[in-house]
Amino acid sequence: MHPAGVRELISEEEIRDRVAELARRIDEDYADAGEILMLGVLRGSYILMADLSRALSIERRVDFIALSSYEQEARRAGVRLIMDSRVPIEGRHVLIVEDILDTGRTLSYLLSLFAARRPASLRSCVLVRKPEQEAPVKVDYIGFDIPDEWVVGYGLDFDNRFRALPFIGTVDPEALD
Repeated sequence: MHPAGVRELISEEEIRDRVAELARRIDEDYADAGEILMLGVLRGSYILMADLSRALSIERRVDFIALSSYEQEARRAGVRLIMDSRVPIEGRHVLIVEDILDTGRTLSYLLSLFAARRPASLRSCVLVRKPEQEAPVKVDYIGFDIPDEWVVGYGLDFDNRFRALPFIGTVDPEALD
């Protein structure tokens, strides 16, 4: 059953199949790397992190980071790390796991921040990517390309609602109560 105002865009089965495919690719790419460090960006990545981590066969360690957006100047938002990784980055193979690539500012900030910590390698995995970013950024593993609409489910939220939906849906904020 779908909540009022939410239209299914990507089914639970499509997500499950795509996560399994991403895990196969990551397993291949890191086959000889030893342990990788998966860094999930809270809160939106928690479901993807759990499913992706369980689907991997390579050695991995899981940790989470949290960010905050803020206004730097009129119409320009900045990003600030508010919870850092508890695991040292230097010399490790790091995979940043993010729920959505929208403007590109968050992932661009994270890649720059963690690259400065001298990891053995640094890659990114994004569940969904919108068509255009203000800060174009290379993503190594992409779940789905989506239209420029507000999406919810599978960790994605609208006003902290709908995160636990097993599918990804679009929502019209004006249609919600």
